[in-house]
Amino acid sequence: IHIRYMSHMKHLKLSAFALIVLAGCTTTIQAQESARKEFIKAPLAVVKKAPVSENELKRWSHLDLIKDSIPGMSVDRAYAELLQGKTGKKVIVGIVDSGVDIEHEDLKGMIWTNPKEIPGNGIDDDKNGFIDDVNGWNFLGNAVHENLELTRVVKKGDDGSPEYKEALAQYTKKYEDALRDKQQSDFLLEVHKTIQKELNKTTYKIEDLNTITSTDPKVAQSKEIMTQILTNAGPTFDPDSELKEYSKQVYGQLNYNLNKEFDGRKVVGDNPEDIKNTRYGNNIVFGPDKEEALHGTHVAGIIAQVRGNNLGGDGVSNNVEILTVRAVPDGDEYDKDIALGIRYAVDNGAKVINGSFGKSFSPHKKWVYDAIKYAAKKDVLIVHAAGNDGYNIDETKNINYPNDSEDNVKEFADNVITIGALNKEYGETVVAGFSNFGKINVDVFAPGEEIYATVPNNKYKYLQGTSMAAPNAAGVAALIRSYYPKLKAAQVKQILMDSGVALPSMVVLGTNPNPEEKPVAVSSTESSRTAKMVNAYNALLMAEKMSKK
Repeated sequence: IHIRYMSHMKHLKLSAFALIVLAGCTTTIQAQESARKEFIKAPLAVVKKAPVSENELKRWSHLDLIKDSIPGMSVDRAYAELLQGKTGKKVIVGIVDSGVDIEHEDLKGMIWTNPKEIPGNGIDDDKNGFIDDVNGWNFLGNAVHENLELTRVVKKGDDGSPEYKEALAQYTKKYEDALRDKQQSDFLLEVHKTIQKELNKTTYKIEDLNTITSTDPKVAQSKEIMTQILTNAGPTFDPDSELKEYSKQVYGQLNYNLNKEFDGRKVVGDNPEDIKNTRYGNNIVFGPDKEEALHGTHVAGIIAQVRGNNLGGDGVSNNVEILTVRAVPDGDEYDKDIALGIRYAVDNGAKVINGSFGKSFSPHKKWVYDAIKYAAKKDVLIVHAAGNDGYNIDETKNINYPNDSEDNVKEFADNVITIGALNKEYGETVVAGFSNFGKINVDVFAPGEEIYATVPNNKYKYLQGTSMAAPNAAGVAALIRSYYPKLKAAQVKQILMDSGVALPSMVVLGTNPNPEEKPVAVSSTESSRTAKMVNAYNALLMAEKMSKK
């Protein structure tokens, strides 16, 4: 399933303006400004200078902890101080996702074109088994909606396995949750309609709510509820689009993801249980409905939207080509599509592959493991999102597939890096509440809350999730591979981890089990292998050193 955390309803954020004067980690800033470029280290205390401006918010993930007091990846600083006058080589980045709007105005010139394929001649010119695969391949054909993998496991019937038992238990709980969410969503849409009618506006801000003086109890109650939601959700929350999106998500779960009668695969025409059956899909990489390629287009934009053109946001890497593999439906991806999609990206020259997807059951995980090993052999880095359940994924019941370990401890490949999500306030709560964590299975963190990037049909949007954190890290990986092409995938992974800026020594992890009480902070060593945040500036400095060895 797409690892995007759309629902503000489940996770109402603290106001963006909560001032932070929180003790950071024990390392101190390098005081001396010497000619040698110093590593950026976490300061002892970060004092937020002022509320974040709209312009800062749009690019907070590129800002710098010391200069801007925001835990971004120091991307702007890297361009200004380290990359001036240097030219890197083009890096192909594979986006295995829901599809990408390759015609978006802010992705112009950043889209991979297959040099060995003559467009539109109906012939497989490069004899790779894919006809007219000019910009990538759509392994889902005209499919959009899908079951969750646990629904598919339950549908196959009880085979006496522990997987079936676990899938059934999770299915039952998810179905109950979805019914409850439907009630909540319907109620909130009703509240929203009441406010719309009262204000005679489609959407509104908190200032508009303050003008309502009606004594009608329904209006007064609706005003109170929406005031609370808008206060908690922060200034970028658009009630009309967000509540409709929430409703669409909830109904999508009941109608498709958890609906045992629904068959999303029939339209594709292949056998998903047969990895040798590879002739399926088509070359329309944004799929049958461009709007449904929202997730993949956003991910692509985080990495590659054109820098400095006054459109939308800026990408992390200025020298990439996006190769699109459409393999993630609205629901859970099939292991077959992921395995073949990774191989396709590798065979067509991708040096970095972004995987902002994940699921809790993987019946054919061996196919995916083999594809990961194939990518490792061909020196390709895979950047994977940790997932959005607020879980410790070191616990076997919480594994987020695909992973790079058969026993959830020992890695079988050195080319997969797993990314958790951060928000923009450095302090105890800097790890996003929805982000999965784990001192073995999460490697490092990157910005993943309120990330501004491209969505289909020349639009832009703030989205959150480890889905947004992974491409932020993948963008930095692409920068390293562009300017230091001799470094291997395993070295790039090591650099991303070792060069990060330390998290504060104590952090809150996962969703708070007692929302009424203050969440309990734990040692940041519990968060991940590194307890660090990806930093482009430091990564390039380390790459420079490593490439001279």
